Amino acid sequence: MKKTTIFISIIFTVFYFFAGCNYEAEPEKKIKSAGEDNRMEQKDRYMAGLKKLREIDGEAGENVIKSLRDISPDLGKYTIEFPFGDIYSRTGLDLKSREVATIAALTALGNARPQLKVHIHAGLNVGLTREEVKEVIIQMAVYAGFPSALNGMFAAKEVFSERDKKGIKQ
Repeated sequence: MKKTTIFISIIFTVFYFFAGCNYEAEPEKKIKSAGEDNRMEQKDRYMAGLKKLREIDGEAGENVIKSLRDISPDLGKYTIEFPFGDIYSRTGLDLKSREVATIAALTALGNARPQLKVHIHAGLNVGLTREEVKEVIIQMAVYAGFPSALNGMFAAKEVFSERDKKGIKQ
């Protein structure tokens, strides 16, 4: 059931992205196509996304994008534009809440350790405490199972250790 729900969410997200839909906060307004003038220009999306990526992930996020340059620069561009330019830039949730949701989702997936580590760093960068990160992961034991929560906790342990070695308090 869990995998089906996650799969359906991913399908809707992919459809949204590739259909070029533009969500309107006011339900009485129609969904506008990508070609209409109210859609953020590609360059603006990229710049807004890059700014948000730097704010949230710092060097770790930029390293992910750099690592894609030689194999798929387009994937790096899409990663900046869609998640960071379109989603993380929305005003409906603060960055701490977005990172709680992301850490929970990546823990539940159970197969995204590198991304989970990046987002644990990000959560700490935007104000989550180590205790809050651990509580989110423990909560996932109920819904994603103990193996996913254990793997998530070991990823958190690595992140905390990396930060301690660099002298980063949070």
